[in-house]
Amino acid sequence: MEGSLIRELDDFRKKLANEREVPSKILDVLEALPKSTHPIDALKVGVAALGSFDPDLPGIWGQHIHKKKEANLRIAIRILSKMPTIVAYFHRIREGKDIVHPRKDLTHAANFLYMMWEREPKNIEAKLMDLALILHADHGLNASTFACLVTASTLSDLYSAVVTGISTLKGPLHGGANEQALKMLMEIGSPDAVREYIKQKLERKERITGFGHRVYKAYDPRARILKKYARMLAKETGQEDLFNTAVEVERVMIEILGTKGVFPNVDFYSGQVYYMLGMPMDIFTPIFAISRASGWIGHVLEYWEDNVLIRPRALYIGPTGERYVSLDKR
Repeated sequence: MEGSLIRELDDFRKKLANEREVPSKILDVLEALPKSTHPIDALKVGVAALGSFDPDLPGIWGQHIHKKKEANLRIAIRILSKMPTIVAYFHRIREGKDIVHPRKDLTHAANFLYMMWEREPKNIEAKLMDLALILHADHGLNASTFACLVTASTLSDLYSAVVTGISTLKGPLHGGANEQALKMLMEIGSPDAVREYIKQKLERKERITGFGHRVYKAYDPRARILKKYARMLAKETGQEDLFNTAVEVERVMIEILGTKGVFPNVDFYSGQVYYMLGMPMDIFTPIFAISRASGWIGHVLEYWEDNVLIRPRALYIGPTGERYVSLDKR
């Protein structure tokens, strides 16, 4: 049994590695975008364009797409393999640098870093990126996952569903939260300024980014893992003041709001990890998308096993008993 699983994993890795390159026309699309384009928008455009080049998609267009399991699995691998390539290519393009083509001998995480940096990542760098991708891969029916399911429930295709997820993830209340949390720490500046900063924010009834969760009222276990590595990275990169500021924010917030179930979530420490790895802040959300796409696709493929069109009903709470007034009398 164990040998079979190892062979299955090796086969999956090879399939991912073989599908990393994108059609040359996709590169033309990315080069045509203004360099000021946010990377999450470049990813959205790139994934949308990819669907037009997928050899499996024309064969299932207009059919019962959810029943084409083998074709959808091939499409899923192409999407997961090519999304990091799109992000890395656009990042290099906007910086005026030559693109770095993917390699088949590197892991999924290490290859992404190699394409971003034009150098092989150190083992610890590749491990941290792999860890971050794993921790962000899925998290129930969050906004982007649910949005993907709404699109998929109409029997649209996987590319359209993933583009829906990327679009939803763009919002600062979902995918952009780790970037906002890092900006907040930089704005605070030092551990000594934490208590007054939080006090003023709470008095204005403003949220402290990176804290609290809609589903559970406990310390996010993903944040515990990332905090450990953020501490290690801070020592190696000389960013200990940033990390210590974060630890003080956590301590003060738990002191004030811990009894209400407000604790750090994954966004609070993930942004620090990416930043200490040398990633630009506007790449944080595309990294989230690269990871969460696996969760989106997994949910969609499972939902298609017993598909039902998602069509919520609205409860009208407006005025009643209104009289119609003809247009000429208004």
